[in-house]
Parts: sequence; structure tokens; C-alpha cells
Amino acid sequence: ANLIASVPGPRSRHIHPATRSFQAIRIHINRELDVLSEGLQQAVEVLRPGGRLVVIAFHALEDRIVKRYLRDSARSETPTLKLHGKQFPTPGESSANPRARSAVLRIAERLP
Repeated sequence: ANLIASVPGPRSRHIHPATRSFQAIRIHINRELDVLSEGLQQAVEVLRPGGRLVVIAFHALEDRIVKRYLRDSARSETPTLKLHGKQFPTPGESSANPRARSAVLRIAERLP
């Protein structure tokens, strides 16, 4: 962490410089993005028609995967999902829980 912090470059006032580096290492080692993609596919497969799939993503890489998967499932020749939008935390929620500031909740419904 000290080595990463010693490298010159832009800084955030609120986040330690090594945070993103350690996040990237954790994501890679745990295969988090691959597991997310697999989990989305499996969730839609077991979801009954009319059932809702609700996904919360906490950073942009996760949200991009969720957004594209839901969009592609809704726009395919035989759509399996209907999109019901997204929600972000309110300023009050973000101030009460700073970790929520980057959360994005996306909702889709399984089609018959």
C-alpha cells in the first residue's frame, strides 16, 4: 500500500491510493466478473415467468456486465426479460451509508 501511495498521480481526497489496486487484485483472483456473468445466466434460467430479477452493482465493471446482460436479454429475437429501470441511492442514503454512493439497482421481469 505504501509503494502504491508513493507513485505520483491524481489523488482522491477520500480514498486511499491503493484501494483500487487491491480491488483489482481481489476481482481477478476471485473471478468476480466471470462469476457475476454466470450467476446472471443461471438466475434467469430458474426465474419463473413474471418473476423479478433485482441486481445491485457496487462498481462500474459490475454494472456494465449487468446492464449489458439485461439489455441483450430484453432485445434479443426472443426476449426473455422486460426491463423495469434502475435506481440510485438518494443523497440521504449516501450520507447515512457512504458505501452506498456507487450502488446501482437494476430490475427486470422474466417474460413467458
